Amino acid sequence: MADHTLRTQLTHPDRGVLLFGITPPRLSNTPERIREITAATLARLSDLDVDGLALYDIDDESDRNPRERPFPYLPTLDPAGYHADYLSEWTRPAVIYRCVGKYPEGELRDWLRTADTDRVLPVFVGASSKGKQVHTRLSQAQALRREVRPDLLLGGVAITERPDEHLRLIAKQQAGCAYFISQVIYSADAAKSMVSDYFYACREQQLEPRPVLFTLSVCGSAKTLAFLQWLGVHVPRWLENSLRHADDTLAESYEQCLASARELAAFCRKLGMPFGFLVESVSIRKVEIEASVALAREVGALLGRRATADPAR
Repeated sequence: MADHTLRTQLTHPDRGVLLFGITPPRLSNTPERIREITAATLARLSDLDVDGLALYDIDDESDRNPRERPFPYLPTLDPAGYHADYLSEWTRPAVIYRCVGKYPEGELRDWLRTADTDRVLPVFVGASSKGKQVHTRLSQAQALRREVRPDLLLGGVAITERPDEHLRLIAKQQAGCAYFISQVIYSADAAKSMVSDYFYACREQQLEPRPVLFTLSVCGSAKTLAFLQWLGVHVPRWLENSLRHADDTLAESYEQCLASARELAAFCRKLGMPFGFLVESVSIRKVEIEASVALAREVGALLGRRATADPAR
């Protein structure tokens, strides 16, 4: 039987990778409430055939945009601590984001030393702006991983809107990144252009392209749409109009996410580019959480995953 562990899928991909992404509970929650939230999350994921769970590291990114943040910044649990203290029942791997600028080098070093290669795959995220004061730069964190734990499979972030992103991906690959996860995608064209540029640049430089996982996120309201745009996510004007004027914004965004998944999967398969998807669930609204789970189920079917119970849609 083929080995379909996440590490194997990322290093020797023979089918699309599928992750489910969440934000750790808010720091203000009590331990009892955190355990309740975790139990509910694991119950929702129990019948999804995903390769792993992605845990976001939330940072105050007000430096990236002078406009008012549509949603207030509310600190959450550290994803590594949340994984260690509350997710012992999750038996599959966890992709743990680290906004490296938040952490002194010694703290990152200690975490790298103790990380379990069978359970943890890090994604290093750099500063949200060039002028931001940081404890550790991205290049320093990458060098630290090479020194302390070269056996840990490192991931990097891809931002499809940047015209030179393919060059950044190659630089990150040469610095040790074995896979990439995009920012939320609402423009399949931008994602296809980045992947195409990266694929052919790798060919020119005789490099093996690393898997790119496309992040999909349902949008349930005009305010959520504004937040995505505040974060720098490109939403084509026609799609923005569709979402703003839809009778059901959540249903419209769901269909657009699924259409993007189909388009990107077909494109990558034709190109011969290793790929996958991360379906994220970052809302506290039950209807949006359930839509994210349903989307992950449908994207899994697109990737040829086993059938699961019918979604409650």
